[in-house]
Amino acid sequence: MPTHTGETDEERLALETLTALARASNAVMAALIGPLQRDHGLTESQLGVLEALLQGGPLTQGQLCARILRSGSNLTTVVDNLERAALVRRARDAADRRVQRVHLTDRGREVIEAALPAHAARVTRLLACLSPDERRELVGLCTRLGSAASAS
Repeated sequence: MPTHTGETDEERLALETLTALARASNAVMAALIGPLQRDHGLTESQLGVLEALLQGGPLTQGQLCARILRSGSNLTTVVDNLERAALVRRARDAADRRVQRVHLTDRGREVIEAALPAHAARVTRLLACLSPDERRELVGLCTRLGSAASAS
């Protein structure tokens, strides 16, 4: 049945669900990003790039975009700032000189290896309000929601 604002019960529930999801995501990210910036001088995107390079080795900017879910223009700015801080360096690919790969520097490796344990501990503390089964269920629900959104 439509409400005074015109939406149906299903639409109202969908809007409430989206609002709850967004608020929870924003609150979690705010709790994580403040300490990350304060203690290590990193943004969320910078952490994502450094972690991707630590795990995957040198990557192209396109590969980094796909890994950390950022646009090309945003990622260029992130990599520029990381390069300015001497945490990464760009180099032409030896096999294909048209391609540039982003490499972790020794300083970048030190920063990400120092930042990750504390970050992982904060994430673990934040998610401790959910049981392991609830966390697994949340992963499944978010994956399903993300897939549905990507397909639409």
